[in-house]
Amino acid sequence: MRRVVFNQKGGVGKSSIACNLAAVSASQGYRTLLIDLDAQANSTHYLTGLTGDDIPMGIADFFKQTLSATAFRKGKVDIYETPYDNLHVVTATAELADLQPKLEAKHKINKLRKLLDELSEDYERIYLDTPPALNFYTVSALIAADRCLIPFDCDSFSRNALYGLLAEIEELKEDHNEDLEVEGIVVNQFQPRASLPQLLLDELLEEGLPVLPVNLMMSVKMRESHQACKPLIYLDRSHKLTQQFVELHDLLEEA
Repeated sequence: MRRVVFNQKGGVGKSSIACNLAAVSASQGYRTLLIDLDAQANSTHYLTGLTGDDIPMGIADFFKQTLSATAFRKGKVDIYETPYDNLHVVTATAELADLQPKLEAKHKINKLRKLLDELSEDYERIYLDTPPALNFYTVSALIAADRCLIPFDCDSFSRNALYGLLAEIEELKEDHNEDLEVEGIVVNQFQPRASLPQLLLDELLEEGLPVLPVNLMMSVKMRESHQACKPLIYLDRSHKLTQQFVELHDLLEEA
């Protein structure tokens, strides 16, 4: 199973959702890999605690190899072992931004899918965290993935962009990856007592959009989790938000 978490809008919780679902997967015994494709490297920092020059080249090194016709280790990738059983990371670095135009010029859009074909022999679950843009890395992830989750933060601008986003994914599916399944929209940072989030959620449901039935609450515990570089399942297993991630993970596994 290869799952990409994507939305073109920033700040909707892509990295938090990808990392915490991957952590739940690992805690349940699945050999799990998260691949960070965002030059901001938020997922990398969250799961490893590393910053700056301490971060291994990871996915950037893999893409650099694909640009070199003479690379001895062409198409290989270094994998970082987190402190948590069954949870590994292919790290991201800022160099991804500089590599993007070179990769586009060389038409390397299918290289990630070939890599995941190889990695699937070693990993039962692969999660892909993406940049907040429909760029080379996001398209590569959508081509390589089986499933797609779309985070939604109950914002009117996010709602207006959903239709275009779903249309773009459908077009990419038709042209490049017929097996890609949009699993649904994940409502994140939800405030049940506030009127606007509930109104927007009701409108999405009325319009027949594929909203998943688990709403991830807004909580300071998530910020504490980021600060500690420790996913919720390892930070506070009994917390309500942690249990919501477990419920969401199990729902997706059952589908």
